[in-house]
Amino acid sequence: MSGPTNVMPEHVKRYMGRDAQRMNILAGRIIAETVRSTLGPKGMDKMLVDDLGDIVITNDGVTILKEMSVEHPAAKMLIEVAKTQEKEVGDGTTSAVIVAGELLRKAEELLDQNVHPTMIIKGYQLALGKVQSILKDMATTVDVEDKELLKKIAMTAITGKGAEKAKGHIAEIIVDAVTSVVDGDGKIDTDLIKIEKKEGIAVEETSLIKGILIDKERVNPQMPKKVEDAKIALLNCPIEIKSTETDAKISITDPTKMMEFIEQEEKMLKDMVEEIKASGANVLVCQKGIDDLAQHYLAKAGILAIRRVKKSDIEKLTKATGANIISNIKDLTADDLGEAGVVVEEKVAGDNMIFVKECKHPKAVTILVRGTTEHVVDEVARAIDDAIGVVSCTIEDGKIVAGGGAVEVETAMRLREFADSVSGREQLAVKGFADALEVIPRTLAENAGLDAIEMLVNLRAKHATEGSTTFGLNVLTGEVEDMAANGVVEPLRVKTQAIQSATESAEMLLRIDDVIAAEKLGGGDMPADMGGMGGMGGMPGMM
Repeated sequence: MSGPTNVMPEHVKRYMGRDAQRMNILAGRIIAETVRSTLGPKGMDKMLVDDLGDIVITNDGVTILKEMSVEHPAAKMLIEVAKTQEKEVGDGTTSAVIVAGELLRKAEELLDQNVHPTMIIKGYQLALGKVQSILKDMATTVDVEDKELLKKIAMTAITGKGAEKAKGHIAEIIVDAVTSVVDGDGKIDTDLIKIEKKEGIAVEETSLIKGILIDKERVNPQMPKKVEDAKIALLNCPIEIKSTETDAKISITDPTKMMEFIEQEEKMLKDMVEEIKASGANVLVCQKGIDDLAQHYLAKAGILAIRRVKKSDIEKLTKATGANIISNIKDLTADDLGEAGVVVEEKVAGDNMIFVKECKHPKAVTILVRGTTEHVVDEVARAIDDAIGVVSCTIEDGKIVAGGGAVEVETAMRLREFADSVSGREQLAVKGFADALEVIPRTLAENAGLDAIEMLVNLRAKHATEGSTTFGLNVLTGEVEDMAANGVVEPLRVKTQAIQSATESAEMLLRIDDVIAAEKLGGGDMPADMGGMGGMGGMPGMM
């Protein structure tokens, strides 16, 4: 017999069967453990330092995972779970990853008992279907006009993040902002809520502008600094002399002709300004450039002008003021103008900015986020982003559930009862799924410095004896309390999306029984144990 035949190149490594499964499960669990300590009101923060020395301090799960330098392919798949959760609902990213990690841990225990991965996956799918129906059954319908309730939902999302000390004030701002941009179908485009960050003063100074804040200044200091009862023209064409589209050469031999040529250019610019003035506009927002001479004429006409404004800001201005974007100045009429109570240039943190505010029915608004340092402002902005997501979900769906681990304990209890009706080895997977859900209240207790086992036993007892679905762990008092009565509530969509994403990612990793990997993967060596999960640049060994 000849020796073994190699069909793979030398630099390719292959992991099969249990080795591949264990390796992927370990990578997923490491990712889950990384963010686990950040969960809940008492969660800790992570400091992430990149190879340029830039620092990010946060306890936002998706931000941590995005900023980390991860090379392991299975770990990257789990990071996608957090990104999807962030994109779809805005909050619950940490919970999704933690549940996925725990599902993988339970699957590993079943694999050790020689339960086939297909059986585990089938059991998880049965469990997921049951969980979704249990969650729908537990959810309560809310009046989306109830601003106090929406405020409580926003405060739940903010608690434990950098904005917590001003959570009441910020929650009110978020509810006002989200309810302003609801369209006729009850849908919300969160992109219409602009978040502008400026450091310098306390978080409590964060404010809502019923209009748009533009990070620009007047093009000419002779222009008015403040315009009340503003009539706003939006242009996406330059106020400049157009160059010819074909190459042309003009020969001028007579100096008087030269003067006529210059005067003609001046007249063209003056005519443009006259047309803007004739429309009744006293504020001009231009996406392109404005000629120096045109600036002079605009200033003489008493028009406040801003140039080179971002397309996204111009589009938000149309929603906030009701103005139409014009491509040709000749087409500008009074009907195309938008309205705002006041347009004013103010200095914020040393920079001049234009405030377009007091709009009558703005369908786009701005939250000006303040904080003492750049890192504080960034973390507050992340908390606001999460809260906007959960308030939007609540208004769109009108369904909420209790927080503080109440949902997970109740669901796990009902899932164990359901498991008894499942035959075959899938029953073990359903029970494992139920145990995995309880990682949320257990982690909340651990992060608050409480006895996790004692808290979990108390929670189970409360749910079993009193039949209440809303009792959860109040980490601030260390007691089992009615979380719905305490105002700790979350949108149903956050929970369903988190559990579904976690289950699907765990199933995907369990299906893999063969990993064929080049030694060089993503620019880094893939060690023999596939542990290629380098830490942040400049922080080797972080993981």
